[in-house]
Amino acid sequence: MKEGIGNISKRGVESKIWRSRTRCHVAPDRAPTKSESIDQSPWANLPPELLLDIIQRVEESETAWPARAVVVACAAVCRSWREITKEIVKTPEQCGRLTFPISLKQPGPRESPIQCYIRRDRATSTYLLFYGLMPSEGESDKLLLAARKVRRATCTDFTISMVADDFSRASYAHVGKLRSNFFGTKFTIYDSQPPCDSIIPSTTLSSRRFYSKQVSQKLSSSNYSIGTCSYELNVLRTRGPRRMHCVLHSIPVSAIQEGGTAPTPLAFSRSFDEQLSSLTSLKGKEPATNTSSPFLPATPIVSLGSGEPLALKNKAPRWHEQLQCWCLNFKGRVTVASVKNFQLVAAVGPSHNISPEEQEKVILQFGKIGKDIFTMDYRYPLSAFQAFSICLSSFDTKPACE
Repeated sequence: MKEGIGNISKRGVESKIWRSRTRCHVAPDRAPTKSESIDQSPWANLPPELLLDIIQRVEESETAWPARAVVVACAAVCRSWREITKEIVKTPEQCGRLTFPISLKQPGPRESPIQCYIRRDRATSTYLLFYGLMPSEGESDKLLLAARKVRRATCTDFTISMVADDFSRASYAHVGKLRSNFFGTKFTIYDSQPPCDSIIPSTTLSSRRFYSKQVSQKLSSSNYSIGTCSYELNVLRTRGPRRMHCVLHSIPVSAIQEGGTAPTPLAFSRSFDEQLSSLTSLKGKEPATNTSSPFLPATPIVSLGSGEPLALKNKAPRWHEQLQCWCLNFKGRVTVASVKNFQLVAAVGPSHNISPEEQEKVILQFGKIGKDIFTMDYRYPLSAFQAFSICLSSFDTKPACE
């Protein structure tokens, strides 16, 4: 009996030791993350000369969306691929193409404009900006920006995002907003971050953003006023079409002078790694909750120092006697008459030393081509975000201006 008990106890001790050994080998302390496994893969160890040649060939061959998505995929492989891809891909001003999310905040090309279109959804009060001449049959056009209209007691807000299903201000996809006054005659453009590192906000009041279960410390906490868009009153309707006047505090008037440059941000306030990971994982996440007040009594205003901000005005249309309507030459990009149609040019005087050709150059044009479909063409010094914000102001009701 003692031998039996001894054998049982001995076997029990041996089995405990064996289980403890197996547990320590089977359960590691920490599993390698996905980024670590990619960085340790053979793709990260390619010779720089070979990698540079590969990405250059890809960037030159895939010039249009959706095929250009492979260029973004190259930047998402690992850190070495990302750095080389960012060196090869030029800004929209230099190459005339949109590639990374930061391209939406960079000025467009100086010569030929970037052509886009906006699709309006009346049921959901959303506006989607797509990259392309007009809607394609396969609906494979690249979505650039999305906005949702929210009516409030004293104003109207257009929240702008890089995705069509998340308009929370706490989201990584949030890029800014547009806000009107009570009469819908003046709109203020807010950016979620300073448009350039050299520009400093004049105040430091910030609004806090919270997730429903956690606080995100990496998100920008301010709205920066970068411009305004005003419409002249026309209560008696005796002044013809709408008259617009835009002032862009983030762009100096010297940007359109000979040899001038416009502020060009090179990265968002958060890292490029977080952009790629957050934009691919937005679906399925719990929506964020914004606890800040919808009214911003003291929002930071972008200051250009002693530089004068760029002002834009709508190009005056001419009256067509045969058609009995006001007309503008949209060069085939607008086909339906609408009070929303406009063209913006620089509003400068003789003291600014701007050539007549530059003064007549259309910087932004917007017009209707079908039911709830509008075209938007913009060029330097405006960015896609700034142009989209100005066009959104045309969608709001203005009974006193038309």
